[in-house]
Amino acid sequence: MKTYMPKEVAPDWVLVDAEGQVLGRLATKIASIIRGKHKPTFTPNMSTGDYVIVINAEKIVLTGGKLDGKLYTRYSGFQGGLKVETARVAIAKHPDRVIEHAVFGMLPKGRLGRTLHTHLKVYAGNQHPHEAQQPRKLEL
Repeated sequence: MKTYMPKEVAPDWVLVDAEGQVLGRLATKIASIIRGKHKPTFTPNMSTGDYVIVINAEKIVLTGGKLDGKLYTRYSGFQGGLKVETARVAIAKHPDRVIEHAVFGMLPKGRLGRTLHTHLKVYAGNQHPHEAQQPRKLEL
């Protein structure tokens, strides 16, 4: 018996509306779609997933005390260059990065993960420039 390996899988485009969705639960669904785990041709070492467009990122919901308790940090590389901001501030400044950060943490690290990073498109409002791809709307 031979092992099945997909040759070339044509990716679809999926549109996800983040309005009123919980951040972590939404991120797991998106990561699964980007990996291609919803398809019967899923192969762990290949990019067989779909492209995901997320709209209304500014209307994402965090449960419990995470709005003030969850911290996002970055470091400039210089002494005293540690920058810390809460989730409330991060969502107000750049809501797209909050969703990207959650999804990218669930993707594999390495070459495959860097390839899959390009499959996520996040927009703060409800407008996106990907109408030509005719994305199908995903109901969560």
